[in-house]
Amino acid sequence: MLHNTPYKYLLCGLLLAACTADAFAAPKSSRDHETGEYPGTRRSSVTFGEEPATSFKSNVPATPCSSDVIVGAGQTERYLPLLAGRNVGLLTNHTGLVGHTHLVDTLLARGVAIRRIFAPEHGFRGEADAGESVASYRDQKTGIEVVSLYGANKRPKPEQLNGIDVIVFDIQDVGLRFYTYLSSMHYMMEACAENGVDFLVLDRPNPNGFYVDGPILDPKNRSFVGMHPIPVVHGMTLGELACMIDGEGWLRDGLRCKLTVIPCRGYTHRSRYRLPTAPSPNLPNMRAVYLYPSLCFFEGTPVSLGRGTDFPFQAYGHPELQGDFSFTPRSNAGAKNPPLKDKLCHGVDLRTAPSDERIWERGVDLGYVIDCYRQLNLGEKFFTPMFDRLIGTDYVRQMILQGAGADRIKARWADDVERFKQTRKPYLLYEE
Repeated sequence: MLHNTPYKYLLCGLLLAACTADAFAAPKSSRDHETGEYPGTRRSSVTFGEEPATSFKSNVPATPCSSDVIVGAGQTERYLPLLAGRNVGLLTNHTGLVGHTHLVDTLLARGVAIRRIFAPEHGFRGEADAGESVASYRDQKTGIEVVSLYGANKRPKPEQLNGIDVIVFDIQDVGLRFYTYLSSMHYMMEACAENGVDFLVLDRPNPNGFYVDGPILDPKNRSFVGMHPIPVVHGMTLGELACMIDGEGWLRDGLRCKLTVIPCRGYTHRSRYRLPTAPSPNLPNMRAVYLYPSLCFFEGTPVSLGRGTDFPFQAYGHPELQGDFSFTPRSNAGAKNPPLKDKLCHGVDLRTAPSDERIWERGVDLGYVIDCYRQLNLGEKFFTPMFDRLIGTDYVRQMILQGAGADRIKARWADDVERFKQTRKPYLLYEE
């Protein structure tokens, strides 16, 4: 158990050395990050588990090492003894895989008594649209009750934990403060602490875990898309964040969670981990995962970020923008009612350029948002309240309104990022 145990001594000696990425020489960007200008680009064929098909020849060695990583769920010998003879609840979704088999099936095959499944945003099968409410139901394959933790029931009710001894958490995250799987984990930790239920995290790598960037959340902007005083890109796994949430006293009313984490093997914070499956409907490939930290802010503006196309989070556009690239958002499986539905949008295609290495180097890049803000000339009407909730502070919006460029704004939060890195050190389970 982690409870009352120094985190830096957690499960010492269990981690294997991972492949590391040397410093890379990124190509010069064709975009001026003070003006925000960027030319249109071309289509990419990036898919999960494969190397990106781009013309850029990187100096980065072949370091994703995804095949060398053993996720927490893959170490059944370590956590099955913790579940033996106990009533188990699972907080998981379609990403909870042990090889090609879902964790639910893996545990049932080994005689684990699963009493209830809890599902986050997008549902247990990962098919629901962003923000779409998913009703509770009984899983057709297993007959196990599935309780939705999205919509009105984000926090588990005491009766939903009745008879459960331990909650197993296994969800693939992408390393962003506003990705709501983190918030679902927080609420479940609180519920477990309140009801005397153990909480077991089967950890998974963070595909954006090799850098930290973005402003720290101001508590006044706390919401389900941002609950903790951490940067937009926090560089931590959900197992590490669970330790931090408990250790920093972020659970309400001073609650402490009976927490155990099964770390990954073969992973460090220098690893480039490629996801084996899409974590949610609108992050269909690694390109979208890498651009997500910068493009998600368009959710708080009138600009489309490609929902309702085959390339969400890999392009942006608006009917009044300039650009040779265009697209028309349509209703589809991942976006039933996308912003600017059926409207011809002009903008920028990011499917092949800039290179992945350049995206990593830039980190949280406000140049895309600033470019659109200046082109549309809407002033304050460009921003909705969601923008501040996503970015976590109001000074970014104010600086954009005052004419600041991306690099100047990034400099504003640089010292906060360095302080956060020091705060998180006791909770890191993997080598930096």
